[in-house]
Amino acid sequence: MKESDLKDKIDINKLPVHIAIIMDGNGRWAKKNGQPRVFGHQNGVKAVREATEAAAELGVKYLTLYAFSTENWNRPAFEVNALMTLLVQTLRKEVQTLNKNNIRLQAIGDLEKLPSKCYRELLEAIEKTKDNSRMTLVLALNYSAKWEITRATRLIAEQVKKDTLKPEDITNEVFANHLATKDIPDPELLIRTSGEARISNFLLWQIAYAELYFTPLFWPEFRKNNLYEAIINFQNRERRFGKTSEQIQT
Repeated sequence: MKESDLKDKIDINKLPVHIAIIMDGNGRWAKKNGQPRVFGHQNGVKAVREATEAAAELGVKYLTLYAFSTENWNRPAFEVNALMTLLVQTLRKEVQTLNKNNIRLQAIGDLEKLPSKCYRELLEAIEKTKDNSRMTLVLALNYSAKWEITRATRLIAEQVKKDTLKPEDITNEVFANHLATKDIPDPELLIRTSGEARISNFLLWQIAYAELYFTPLFWPEFRKNNLYEAIINFQNRERRFGKTSEQIQT
């Protein structure tokens, strides 16, 4: 189906405010094409650009991309170094495009443990785009949900120890306000590419009621059409949040 035909099927009044994507399959796509894994990461940048542009054009307010997990440090050193170099290059190159499209960049994760050059480039890109308001692009870098939940627990425990917070006052809202995403609404749609049907330690607290969408496409193959398909699928689902269908319809 043509890109324009798919786009026309989307109900703009029922867009997910926040879409999160697990960008998976770069290495396998490269292998399928007889290339080294790094080739896949390089080609994945085009998919990032397409997904970001498509989301912003539709009116999605937040797009979070799982770019590098805490577990990814366990990959071969050559691949990790190439990923970090690619991140620096991409941030430098894309800041102008983000500003042109009025897109703000943010990041979540244990950012200070990124290589110093990457960390500096990231902070610079965030600063240069901070006044943009059309959409917020969130990069999850050196991120894992277990890290985030453990960190939130530690922060809350410190407040209890200082007697600035009572244990009985700890609520879901209090806990959420100590997460890295405290100023970002929870994702309503989570997309994972490559055919894998798991969450891989990503936004475990935040996706409690997100709709999950899995596609067999490898991330470098993902295009605007594929984002439209995921949103259409999302809009055709009944979201009950623990209620019955009858309660939702009344």
